[in-house]
Amino acid sequence: MDDNTNYFETNKSTWNKKVAIHVKSEMYNMEGFKSGETSLKPYELKALGDVSGKSLLHLQCHFGQDTLSWSRLGAKCTAVDLSDEAIKLAIKLNEELELDAEFVCCNVLETSKHVAKTFDIVFTSYGTIGWLPDLKLWAKMIFERLKPGGVFYIVEFHPILWMYDYNEGQPKMKYHYNQEEVIYDEYDGTYADLSSKMVSKEYGWNHGLSDVVNALIEAGLQIEYLNEHDESPYDVFPDLIKTEDGMFKMENQLFPMIFEVKANKKYKTTKKI
Repeated sequence: MDDNTNYFETNKSTWNKKVAIHVKSEMYNMEGFKSGETSLKPYELKALGDVSGKSLLHLQCHFGQDTLSWSRLGAKCTAVDLSDEAIKLAIKLNEELELDAEFVCCNVLETSKHVAKTFDIVFTSYGTIGWLPDLKLWAKMIFERLKPGGVFYIVEFHPILWMYDYNEGQPKMKYHYNQEEVIYDEYDGTYADLSSKMVSKEYGWNHGLSDVVNALIEAGLQIEYLNEHDESPYDVFPDLIKTEDGMFKMENQLFPMIFEVKANKKYKTTKKI
């Protein structure tokens, strides 16, 4: 991971700047959230069901809206994020809303160095794995942090979307579906406010579906399902059309926009002699 330290530091700096902009954005709807609206989307709620009384680890939580939404549903939550500004805001929100979530600032790949507990659920969503060079380390950490019988769930933008460069008007196919080499991107604004004057400087990696699934299997998890969906819950790609159910689609939808994987950590079994 040492070879990627400069990449992570650049990303951390960018995400620290994003926090102040995102908290004021329409997309994050902080006023509605504080008044009781959930930030969780239908896929997450359906996948994890009743979380009351369960322990939940949220990976790459930004400033904690999803974490605190799970807390409101009765989960005992711990969350991690690379950005110290995001974690500061998450802690402040947790106190303001009188919830009991815990927040830890660390690189997600080093979660096990900072969080010793194990959990019933490990959760992560939307725009997370693209910041990670090595999904094997990521999956190993998830296995370590799950209790036997525990559930891992990810819902994420589909890797096909990351094959395109979106900085020159119309999307242009530019990157490999499963690109090991780091990708540097620099652009004005941020996905929650394209008119912002900040400059986003970001290093990322493309991971195909086989990379995601095989990393989890190799770590010891059992895949329950892999689903792909045409609709995005966020209007963060060019020329999307809002559907009747509040999701977003392309006018000519030729490939999925998101995928979800649910997996579990099997109980150890004792062989009978």
